[in-house]
Amino acid sequence: MLKIQAQSNIPTDFGMFTVYAFSENENDWSPHLVWVAEKTDLNTIVNVRFHSECITGEVFHSRKCECGQQLDATMKFVSENGGILIYLRQEGRNIGIINKLKAYALQEQGFDTVEANLRLGLPADGRNFDVGIQILKILNVFKVNLLTNNPEKLKVFNNSGILLNQRIPLEIESNPINESYLTTKKDYFGHLLDKL
Repeated sequence: MLKIQAQSNIPTDFGMFTVYAFSENENDWSPHLVWVAEKTDLNTIVNVRFHSECITGEVFHSRKCECGQQLDATMKFVSENGGILIYLRQEGRNIGIINKLKAYALQEQGFDTVEANLRLGLPADGRNFDVGIQILKILNVFKVNLLTNNPEKLKVFNNSGILLNQRIPLEIESNPINESYLTTKKDYFGHLLDKL
């Protein structure tokens, strides 16, 4: 059962956040992290982002994806408008960094992101967004605007007991390196990307 293991206030370049560590075990070194912006009212419709960990894009600014830019855009948006960033420890669509690097090596041979995962015997997308629903319920959040381009994140609200008020697009301009990656997101996963 997920529960809050620790919390603290953290000032960032985007503003002040209260950060909660959620896990089943207090000794979990990789808990899900929930960043609640300072001006957030959890009793109203709350802006929410389910964001899966991407160390290559967020920490090392890889241009192979738009994850780091989406994270920054989310923190800026919720800091200005109120909201919650639910940072899910699901690196590489939940295949882990080692497999992610193996998939990248296959991409260098011409495979797209889906083909690379499947050749490794892994799911195209192994993430589970139900944990985000669990976290929202623990925080007593029952009405949300969701920052996403991913229709699978929208579907998780069906019969969840949480009202999805609206989708807020979070589209980042492509670059010559990640354009094929984003095209695969749009064509294979049905991501709502109008700029491609």
